[in-house]
Amino acid sequence: MRWLRLFLVLLVLPFAAACAMNAAPATYLVEVKGPYTLDSGDVVRITVYGEAELTNSYRVDDAGKLSMPLIGSVSVRGKTTQMAAAAITSALAAGYIREPSVAVEIETYRPFFIQGAVNQAGQFSYVYGMTVRAAISTAGGYTDTAERSKAIIYRRQGQEMVKGAVSLDFPIFPGDTIVINERWL
Repeated sequence: MRWLRLFLVLLVLPFAAACAMNAAPATYLVEVKGPYTLDSGDVVRITVYGEAELTNSYRVDDAGKLSMPLIGSVSVRGKTTQMAAAAITSALAAGYIREPSVAVEIETYRPFFIQGAVNQAGQFSYVYGMTVRAAISTAGGYTDTAERSKAIIYRRQGQEMVKGAVSLDFPIFPGDTIVINERWL
């Protein structure tokens, strides 16, 4: 009877050890769908038709607002360019311009950040349609000890920061932080 117990323990032990070593890291869902929303660091080109002195480039400040002549600060954090244009149109129509026509377009995206096992970690300019692979190339490529099959992305979704383990062809967005881990032999 004692030999049977010992045999069962020796049979189960390798499976338990394998399960513990191959456990997937905890990840969170990083959304990839949805229109681009404005946030701090974006530079937008605002065109007010017929009003050349209001047509200009404006930077979204740390509070998520942009400041324009006549109307002052307008909150644009979390809004699409169409929503921002509607908010500016509404503010201008409230006693300043009769029937304003406003267009908002992104002139410069806010930067993304990359750190870890890359040759030049830091802040880089975002280009529309970038993937993790392109971001790594922008940062000078991998170091010799880099994990080359996946990356970790930190992304703000609403009011919280989420984390996800992603493949190299995963799309990144402005404001993302990409972490390239070192591999362990």
